[in-house]
Amino acid sequence: AEVEEGAAIVAHRVGEQRVVLMDPSEDPDDILRANRSREKTFVFDMVFDERATQEEVYVSTTKNLIGGVISGYNATIFAYGPTGAGKTYTMLGTDSEPGIYIRSLDDLFKALEATTKEMDYRVSMSYLEIYNEVVRDLLNPSSGFLDLREDPRGSIQIAGITEVSTTNAQEVPRAMVHGNKERTQEPTAANKTSSRSHAVLQVTVTQKSQRKAMGEEVRIGKLFMVDLAGSERAAQTQNRGKRMKEGAHINRSLLALGNCINALSEKGGSRAQFVNFRDSKLTRLLKDSLGGNSRTVMIAHISPASTSFEESRMTLIYAYRAKNIKTQV
Repeated sequence: AEVEEGAAIVAHRVGEQRVVLMDPSEDPDDILRANRSREKTFVFDMVFDERATQEEVYVSTTKNLIGGVISGYNATIFAYGPTGAGKTYTMLGTDSEPGIYIRSLDDLFKALEATTKEMDYRVSMSYLEIYNEVVRDLLNPSSGFLDLREDPRGSIQIAGITEVSTTNAQEVPRAMVHGNKERTQEPTAANKTSSRSHAVLQVTVTQKSQRKAMGEEVRIGKLFMVDLAGSERAAQTQNRGKRMKEGAHINRSLLALGNCINALSEKGGSRAQFVNFRDSKLTRLLKDSLGGNSRTVMIAHISPASTSFEESRMTLIYAYRAKNIKTQV
């Protein structure tokens, strides 16, 4: 579609860590505006261009978090970006090119099988979506809308969510594919299978020593994988009516996420920032992942085409801010 519109490539990868975003409206002969160029360079931990494979992306973003989950840390992976830029592809992938969900769970089970014979482990997963500020269970969609509650230890629980316990990696893709079919998707002008909800896959690993003398030491590590809904501009998706309202809800929860990221990245500055996690269900659910005991990776997606220059610019600025968050593990 971008080729048909006659779009040029404006986002370029320079080295391994830089993105240069050129301004498509710039005219090299225009002397008056020569120093007002909107060309920007962003530096990230890692940059991939359109030739990168799923394996490369997985190895340099998520692979090294898996060991942490087994030793009892939490880990979170976000996919963020404008609608149609490939978030669901990165997270779920296709049958021939599986994404981060499947690859990380494979590695998780391999690593657990390699742990000592003395540990009992249990892996349970839940898969939910946040759509128009309500939580739906994707593994058991008939259960209706669920509530977020806080348990006495201060961690957020979802009342009534289905948890599937698995002991092998083969059962997981089936549950995933089944859950993904239940996701709310609607065609928009920008993307035929636009996900209209944020999907959160939560995998909990509980380990316990078989020897009783050790005392009941239980290690719990959680792995969150979040496929956010695309941020969008109504002008580009040409949404009206119901779709437009959805888009407003999507953008509202992403804005709340952005506000939390801003407040967290400015922490340690002159003024103490209040981080408003309660602004949306999404930020409340991810409270620990953003500011707490968690190692967090955000994978920001942009389209390199000149027609989506504005979206790409906003996404890169957003991701650049997220880079400044320091979590205390």
